[in-house]
Amino acid sequence: MTTPMDTHSHNRETDTLARTIFGEARGETVRGKEAVAAVIINRVKRAQRRGHYWWGSTPEGVCKRAWQFSCWNENDPNRSKIIQVTDSNKMFQTCLRVAHRAINGTLKDPTFGATHYHVKGTFPPWARGHAPRIEIGRHLFYVGIE
Repeated sequence: MTTPMDTHSHNRETDTLARTIFGEARGETVRGKEAVAAVIINRVKRAQRRGHYWWGSTPEGVCKRAWQFSCWNENDPNRSKIIQVTDSNKMFQTCLRVAHRAINGTLKDPTFGATHYHVKGTFPPWARGHAPRIEIGRHLFYVGIE
């Protein structure tokens, strides 16, 4: 039996990425989950190309950077869900499989390089003046946001 935040079957980076996918896209199709994972990996890749970037340079660093993925915000109702979910949850198992592929470099990027996304119907300030590259599920994905 696994306990919340138990990482015995996977490493910390994969666990954090899976929890972020669970918090941000658990109601999405597998492709929607893959898209969220791709955004995180695209941020990691950009940071590695530059040697450093403000949003972090590892999957865990990117996921937990303040105010980047709302499920990790202290006041977000999803935070307790992502902390408490265990490997026995089937939806989380899917998120873990997507996270493993993303970390291992075998996930095809359905976002075409996006580093940002938001839920349709919301209008974050950073998206002003930018057209989304692609719509996947309930999210719009953007390339070229600094």
